[in-house]
Amino acid sequence: MQRTDPPKSAPKKVLIKTWGCQMNVYDSTRMKDALEQDGYAPTTDMADADLVLLNTCHIREKAAEKVYSNLGQIRALKEERAGSDRPLTIGVTGCVAQAEGEEIITRERAVDLVVGPQTYHRLPDIVARARTDGPQVATDYDVDDKFEHMPRPTKRQVQARGVTAFLTVQEGCDKFCTFCVVPYTRGAEVSRPLTQIVDEARELVDAGVREITLLGQNVNAWHGVGPEGGEMRLGDLLHALAEIEGIARLRYVTSHPKDMDASLIDAHRDLNVLMPYLHLPVQAGSDTVLKRMNRSHTAAEYLDIIERIREARPDIAISGDMIVGFPGETEADFEATLEIVRRTNYAQCYSFKYSMRPGTPGAEMPDQVAEEVKSERLARLQALLNEQQVAFNQGCVGKTIDILLEKPGRRDGQLIGRSPWLQSVVVDASLGHIGDMVRVEITEAGANSLLAKAA
Repeated sequence: MQRTDPPKSAPKKVLIKTWGCQMNVYDSTRMKDALEQDGYAPTTDMADADLVLLNTCHIREKAAEKVYSNLGQIRALKEERAGSDRPLTIGVTGCVAQAEGEEIITRERAVDLVVGPQTYHRLPDIVARARTDGPQVATDYDVDDKFEHMPRPTKRQVQARGVTAFLTVQEGCDKFCTFCVVPYTRGAEVSRPLTQIVDEARELVDAGVREITLLGQNVNAWHGVGPEGGEMRLGDLLHALAEIEGIARLRYVTSHPKDMDASLIDAHRDLNVLMPYLHLPVQAGSDTVLKRMNRSHTAAEYLDIIERIREARPDIAISGDMIVGFPGETEADFEATLEIVRRTNYAQCYSFKYSMRPGTPGAEMPDQVAEEVKSERLARLQALLNEQQVAFNQGCVGKTIDILLEKPGRRDGQLIGRSPWLQSVVVDASLGHIGDMVRVEITEAGANSLLAKAA
């Protein structure tokens, strides 16, 4: 009689829902990689999941309430599965987890684990203990280097995500802008070691990645020790990464004006692989508001940086962030913001109404701006920014550029590429394959994307 092996049990499934910045997207990817190596398969179906993680952001208004609303919906599924052979485990990670901590489990008993950003390298162990020992809270700032202990993604995992990748090089922030919770939820500025970054970048390129975006809450605050023992800054790191054979493009985000040093500006001049795109938030155009925001620079200093970077790289596209309605903002202050937008001439810019974040100095300031005033000012600002973005895109028509083909288009026979300035570019699929750099001529421009043909 032929022997048959017992059937293998199906792998546990994990669903990770992500809010917020690119750092959160990167963190979710690394958590998924670590859990997959621990036996979890990813799923996008809540009903199919054994583990649900909400990777949260604390930047915007009512962030915690949105998390609790989601938890209420997931709780019903957990209650349905109680006592079955597939109980549901629920976790909250990210900045709301760091800020709220034990309060999350007190307020929502369905939560099994609360994990802050500095302890993701222990996630598989925390999940296992939550299943056997009850709710777990891990929000201490770990003395260990989480990146050193976090499992590296396998080649298969990297290849499944495509030809572009994020790579965190720095975390945390020491700037303490009065509107921002990041220093409280992500901690002080910490830079990853040079060798660790270069090794991970090589692994990504070996797996087929063509474009790497360096991430950090304040990415241009990165510093490290070079092979000769001297201090390195982000410009030096970009030079080191540019030497990796097979890398086609480098980007970085998000920067602070105070750390935009000469070596980084020179890197834009000297490195062809460093794309002509800079995301450099200013937040406001009034020196009075900037001082209340604790931005540690003036409007004139910001504009000087823009002038210097454009001298170094004339084709560079500038992106930014703007906040309207910060406490005490007058109409004259807001007009100064419109003026800095006109003088910078953004290719793209994100704009928001100020929202109070509990625990930040801005939340305690007098002269909070009325909601209807914020809305009216935001509408005026966005009209100007949209006008600039459309003009930038229209200015690309007729240009011949290289694009990196990234993914299939919405329609059959199309591919989507990425321009040096980060716009999506739609081309005919006959031009190449995903991962190819192809030369195209821009033929049409929309508000958010471009059309192109073979050059």
